[in-house]
Amino acid sequence: MSDVPELIPVRMINEFVYCPRLFYLEWVQGEWADNAHTEDGRFVHRRVDKKGGRIAEPEDEAPFSARSVSISAPILGVSAKIDLVEGEGGEVSPVEYKRGSPAPVPGGVWDPERVQVCAQALALRENGYSVSRGFVYFRTTREKIEVPIDQELVTRTLNAIWDARASALAGEIPPPLHGSPKCAGCSLNGICLPDEVRFLTAELDEVRLLQPARDDAVPVYLQTQGAKLGISNEVLCVRGTDGKKIQEIRLGEVSQVNIMGNVSVTTPAMRELATKKVPLSFFSFGGWFYGRLDGAHHKNVELRRAQYRSADMPGVCLALAKRFVTAKVANSRTLLRRNHPEAPRAVLEGMDELKQSAMEANDLAALLGLEGSAARLYFSAFGGMLKPSTPDDATDFEMNFDGRNRRPPLDPVNSLLSFTYALLTKDWTNTVGSVGFEPFLGFYHQPRYGRPSLALDLMEEFRPLIADSVVLTAINTGIVTATDFVRTQLGVSIKDPARKRVVQAYERRMDQLVTHPVFDYRISYRRVLEVQARLLGRFLLGEIPTYPSFTTR
Repeated sequence: MSDVPELIPVRMINEFVYCPRLFYLEWVQGEWADNAHTEDGRFVHRRVDKKGGRIAEPEDEAPFSARSVSISAPILGVSAKIDLVEGEGGEVSPVEYKRGSPAPVPGGVWDPERVQVCAQALALRENGYSVSRGFVYFRTTREKIEVPIDQELVTRTLNAIWDARASALAGEIPPPLHGSPKCAGCSLNGICLPDEVRFLTAELDEVRLLQPARDDAVPVYLQTQGAKLGISNEVLCVRGTDGKKIQEIRLGEVSQVNIMGNVSVTTPAMRELATKKVPLSFFSFGGWFYGRLDGAHHKNVELRRAQYRSADMPGVCLALAKRFVTAKVANSRTLLRRNHPEAPRAVLEGMDELKQSAMEANDLAALLGLEGSAARLYFSAFGGMLKPSTPDDATDFEMNFDGRNRRPPLDPVNSLLSFTYALLTKDWTNTVGSVGFEPFLGFYHQPRYGRPSLALDLMEEFRPLIADSVVLTAINTGIVTATDFVRTQLGVSIKDPARKRVVQAYERRMDQLVTHPVFDYRISYRRVLEVQARLLGRFLLGEIPTYPSFTTR
């Protein structure tokens, strides 16, 4: 059962009437996302959110006007921040500001807004004020529509407050709306996944693409050694060792910041990144992913409790692990089939057999052995997907592949594989953290100090599709050559200029649109990561019967 604070904000009662699931996501699970509508609404409230005037005592009859009035009503069980309270002659009226125009319904105000104004009026009444009406002010048309506080509306409002509290206390998220047009304009549609959930429970035959196919914000990588990242007026500024400006980018346009090697970050910059929940990730100069800094932990305690419960259930861990591994084997086989000019039949058949065996594995140890066997088969043929390299007298390296090695990588191809796996680990760690999971508690990769086990779980099926694919592209198209690597005591590393080109190739891959194999809509790989993470959450919370793996055909 969920713990619900004593007072529910009146704004959340509006959300409950509009969509009970939206209320639960925002109020109980602490989810939030902006879109054009919410940004516009914030702009509309910029003036009334600034306190102004004084709300008179209930017995005062002199005219007054007060903006941004906070009030609580413990008996009613709500709190309210009223945009504007107007009063004269002992009577007061709450005024709610809204973007847009009056609704095309009798009275000109939608039901959720009527209930919100009524709840504000009831809160004012509980504090001794006389209230018989409220208003909704529409910014676009500059119309002020009266909302009479009659008994019918009062009853509707009291029931909504009671039902919202009961929903929160029940600890079970309400089902998604069924094909509702409301979903298209909702800022939380990519979190709610209304059509996806109903499709996976066989309640819907077709899934709408409600969320943007790509993100607008962009990742930032800082690789100039000795540089410093600072911030001024919400603009990130990178300066070189000589103090000269290298790069500027608005904080609102940044999805993540990645530090490669010896780049310093000022405390104000770290604080603003944390405040805006923009992850700050740290890599070694050679590309090893150390960890990340982000803002306050996600509020979705329900999801983490479900994650911890499930992680202690061997049956759930095994079921998820089998889906991760079988999808990885299937995608690895697909990559070979597509890119190897003469993919060995024995390898393809062997991977098919291992995939089937993985689906039937009885424990994690057996599954781990099967995954290792499939990886050896896959990497035995990996070199055949690389174009033959021409030896260069300037280096002792050749761009060929004789098998997987790591920690440290001993050749250029393995160096690239390790680096792209580190980038993918970083993105999955950011994704599962932003969704509300604990990144270090996995189901297949068992907890180990300093290892983001859940991120490693979910990235398994994407290793061939993203990381391996980037390596093949980088080598076969000449993005990197043998001269771009250097041998050190820590193995073979990629030089700084080439690393930047590999990062660019990786980000292009993440932005590439791909058809989701389950829902049949096209979204970027970066968006796919979030969808898959949220689907895992829907499975752990009992909304869908199983986690749907991502496998390409």
